[in-house]
Amino acid sequence: MATTRTAHTVWEGELLKGSGVVTFDSSGIPSQPVSWPSRAEQANGKTSPEELIAAAHSSCFSMALSHGLTGAGTPPTRLETKADVTFQPGEGITGIHLTVEGEVPGLDEEGFQVAAEEAKKNCPVSQALTGTTITLSAKLA
Repeated sequence: MATTRTAHTVWEGELLKGSGVVTFDSSGIPSQPVSWPSRAEQANGKTSPEELIAAAHSSCFSMALSHGLTGAGTPPTRLETKADVTFQPGEGITGIHLTVEGEVPGLDEEGFQVAAEEAKKNCPVSQALTGTTITLSAKLA
């Protein structure tokens, strides 16, 4: 069964001086403020489209890796994934770097690397972002 998740943003004013609020309709997590300075300069307590992509990518990748490892008979005890999404004003998103550290009993470093690369390739968020260079660093804890 397909699922649809919804969020919406209300933006007021011009790009450089305006601001907005992102509301997470499906989950009900607290709304978050956004602005151009929080995107192109310092976050200052506000989110950005890139941070939201980083959250989506790190969670999706973790799920994909967990699923792949479990299917191979080596379920993980713990995975910690960080996604760094780089935004360059005037160019857009220039890259995403995933970093994962895993605790996977019975799996060696090479097997973990292979599983992580597969998860990077097959994660639905990675697939949605195929126009962006995605790199990966993976290691066992």
